[in-house]
Amino acid sequence: MQLPHSPACDLLGNAVPIVLAGMGGVARSELVAAVTDGGGFGFLGMVREPAELIEQEVERLRQLGHHRFGVNIIPAATNPMLLEHQVAACIRLAVPVVGTFWDLDQRVTRRLRDAGILVVHQVGSVDEAIEAARAGVEIVIAQGREAGGHVRGVRPLRDLLPDVVSAVKVPVLAAGGLATGGDLVTAMALGAAGIVCGTALMATEEAFAHAYHKQRLLAAETDDTVLTSSFHINWPASAPVRVLKSAVTSGARGDAYAPDKTVIGADAGRPIYLFSTDSPLRSTTGDIEAMALYAGTGVGHIAEICGAGDWLRNIVAEAENLLALESDVVEEIEASSPVCYANEMQGDYTGLICGGELASELWLLTAQMHAALRATLALGTDTAAPSQPPFAPGAVPFASWVLRLKKIAISASQGKSRHPIELRLSQAASADPILHHALILQGLGALVPRVAASEMQGRLVQLRNFIESSA
Repeated sequence: MQLPHSPACDLLGNAVPIVLAGMGGVARSELVAAVTDGGGFGFLGMVREPAELIEQEVERLRQLGHHRFGVNIIPAATNPMLLEHQVAACIRLAVPVVGTFWDLDQRVTRRLRDAGILVVHQVGSVDEAIEAARAGVEIVIAQGREAGGHVRGVRPLRDLLPDVVSAVKVPVLAAGGLATGGDLVTAMALGAAGIVCGTALMATEEAFAHAYHKQRLLAAETDDTVLTSSFHINWPASAPVRVLKSAVTSGARGDAYAPDKTVIGADAGRPIYLFSTDSPLRSTTGDIEAMALYAGTGVGHIAEICGAGDWLRNIVAEAENLLALESDVVEEIEASSPVCYANEMQGDYTGLICGGELASELWLLTAQMHAALRATLALGTDTAAPSQPPFAPGAVPFASWVLRLKKIAISASQGKSRHPIELRLSQAASADPILHHALILQGLGALVPRVAASEMQGRLVQLRNFIESSA
């Protein structure tokens, strides 16, 4: 089974529902090009960068034949005059997509939209997502607290993502500690139109990050990250970041908010201060270990420094393998009739279920599996742990079944991708997995004998076997 259709891919123009985060300094044209070649979508990380660099990086991408890409800027962390130059450059260059983060600047959003540029905005709460959608943002990124770098929200992604999906009508991408095919499957099962990856793509050959930073990512485990306010220079107040633990985060390098600034390095002639939000790049010199070594909680899944295209292909292959069933054997089940003549007789007459009734039952089953997934995610999470991946591995099989069922339900609904039942139940999910298992088995017991299509019937039997083995 292939990954589900993604409306975000339709808007962005990519084939694979994986987006490169617009990491400041790190995501340059080389990395964006590699991600694009791999079928994904990439943002140039142009946070506080001069308009000349934006022009240079955009031109490099176009020379390589890439015309679908984005530029990421952060209005709240940018000098107003520089921001004006950045926005003007994006409009002048007819950049296809611009990504923004932190406080929503509605004036900037409106200018970009009026110029025909698609706007993507990253949020940390449901209220921010609603505000962004109302302002004309066409894709929202829901960022969980597991994210590396600057973290906007305080909620875990497993809770924030489905709530944002339910609150807005625009496509929603998931961000925060995502690094595996299982993460991609789970995020899409929770309603995401794809995932945004930063840390995992920083640990690639094409990333402009410093070699020391990459090696630290490679050596790190999940619990080696920490959410801290130590790195704050150049950013608005109350802006925590997730980084790898260091002497700075332990307090060994002094008071982060002392009035005097200490220069610890340089990049392109610009000084870098202790406690600055600047992360080390290939061009950076100085005390690299004391700089902001950004990392999300998925860092423990990084096993090697590889090409970005290879990484994307591996993630997609892993996700599709998770969606593939081990066996296509269909268990024989006696039904009232081998064929459902929906146009000639009613289901009540044949004993079979078809048409709108079948579609509604399948959407109900999908919603119940979605609720079981959320309950399983909550059960498999240590709420006291300050640093852990966004999704419990044990929830991946449930996520895979959600996507399989949704595909069947869409087919039965003649292409409709949502149903009121799915939305209603997913918003009122119980935290008890056992209850959901019982409801699913009860529904399957009544539905399976009434399904005429042998392939669909076989899939539902396989689901029943899975739920019984999981109880």
